[in-house]
Amino acid sequence: MKGIGVSPGISIGKAYVLRQRKEVASGVVLTDESAVLQEIGRYGEAVKLSVKEVQELFEKVVKEERDILEVQLELLQDPQLETDVRTRISSDKMTARDAVLMVIGLAVQVFEQMEDEYLKARAADVRDAGNRIVRNLSDGTGRNLSGSAGSLISNSGEGLIIIAEDLSPSETIGMDRSKVVGFATQSGGKTSHVAIVARLRGLPAVVGCGGELDGIVDGDRVVLDGNQGLVLVNPDASIVDEYRKKREIFIQEVRRLETLKDQPAVTTDGVKIELLANIATAEDMEQALAFGAEGVGLFRTELLFMERDSFPTEDEQVEYYKTILLQAGNRIVTIRTLDIGGDKPLPYLELPEEDNPFLGYRAIRICLDRKDIFLTQLKAILRASVFGKCRIMLPMISGVREVQQARAILEEAKEELFRSGIAFDTSIKMGIMIEVPSAAVIADLLAKEVDFFSIGTNDLCQYVLAADRMNKQIKDLYDPYHPAVLRLIRFVIEQGHLQGIPVGMCGELAGDPQATSLLLGMGLTEFSMNAPAIPTIKDILIQSSEAAARKNFQL
Repeated sequence: MKGIGVSPGISIGKAYVLRQRKEVASGVVLTDESAVLQEIGRYGEAVKLSVKEVQELFEKVVKEERDILEVQLELLQDPQLETDVRTRISSDKMTARDAVLMVIGLAVQVFEQMEDEYLKARAADVRDAGNRIVRNLSDGTGRNLSGSAGSLISNSGEGLIIIAEDLSPSETIGMDRSKVVGFATQSGGKTSHVAIVARLRGLPAVVGCGGELDGIVDGDRVVLDGNQGLVLVNPDASIVDEYRKKREIFIQEVRRLETLKDQPAVTTDGVKIELLANIATAEDMEQALAFGAEGVGLFRTELLFMERDSFPTEDEQVEYYKTILLQAGNRIVTIRTLDIGGDKPLPYLELPEEDNPFLGYRAIRICLDRKDIFLTQLKAILRASVFGKCRIMLPMISGVREVQQARAILEEAKEELFRSGIAFDTSIKMGIMIEVPSAAVIADLLAKEVDFFSIGTNDLCQYVLAADRMNKQIKDLYDPYHPAVLRLIRFVIEQGHLQGIPVGMCGELAGDPQATSLLLGMGLTEFSMNAPAIPTIKDILIQSSEAAARKNFQL
């Protein structure tokens, strides 16, 4: 069966099926005030116990996994979560368990409806925190590897491959490394914390397999191919032998790629290529450095705004950006200004109902309309700029006027800080994402207004082809290799170079090995991607000639 390979490698083992207990609200209505107070108290105790459980995991995991657990701690102790749960208990007379299920369910829905893959994956973190509280409000039992798992290993001598509808980040972190050799799930995505943990531990993993996994039972022999996203159940002995050989070849290849970490990405004819990472958190920055990233081509700032009940203050934003810049050292960090609206609502920002929010009031359009929000963020970025090397990137630009308006507000932010005697990088660069077709078509005009371009192929492709990339019914229409998309990419790169500004790419195409030579032939010299893709792309580049790629490029 086919899924999405989110952690490379090949595992052969026995299936261990984790059945997910479906949590259903009881519907009990509290009848008096004493019961309300009792439930509020029970909720508080459940949160304390949940926090204690997560903290106990800290001593058993590596730093990057601690960063993921920190996210759960923040969610467990989120004041907005507590307020919402208490309100449901006191006003709606719900039990604490029912209140948590409702509040968490609504929050999960918000994230799951987002188109941005990274933010959509955060639904698992919210669900994980909620489920932990619910378990501690119930009987405290959860899914774990025990009993039959131990007997499966002793009887077969092979490790376990976990089969589940889904796995939570904390479940993945809590896996016994001596028993588990991989996992496959029905749901999930590439940027989930579950996928990150799997990659950190070197566990092959395949997600998004759908209902076909239902047919697997405990003890089935499973071959898991995280490279191709394949799950083979009870294959013939010859196929198992074939995959054992593939596993040895893969292990040798991983060791070879690890030696490239500190090697610059220079083509055989001497052209230097910048390999950057797309990040959203400090844990992402750690991972980026571990894979050899030379900087950050896309730092998403939305999470700081989304996981709270009010806008972050200027000082809070400064600390957030400062943390990343200090981690990056002298490497460039490209900070994208707030990209909300469409699939990324803010609960405390009332946005109008729209027939087509993805083409509506969002991103730079909100920022230019709500100057107070934009000015605060720009001042925070400027203040943080003294702690590292950063540049500002504007999303969803469709024309020259928007850039000029944003530039004017940036100058106003500089002037305010200058009058207050606050230090900042006076020569900070400002660029734009090219993700709207109109921006690509007038790239020659926009290149005169900005310091750099970064091509966002995900949105550019779906807007050019009028094909929602998340709609399975038209998934075949979403094609980043469509000539119309490639011609626009080539034009943007050409016009940027004619005006002497760097042109990068931060969409998924930048991390696709099949596109590397094509993009090199177009003249792209800055690739930004999810960190685990960096070694493979670097390996292709250092074995390539830019001159040959240009010669072979035809469109």
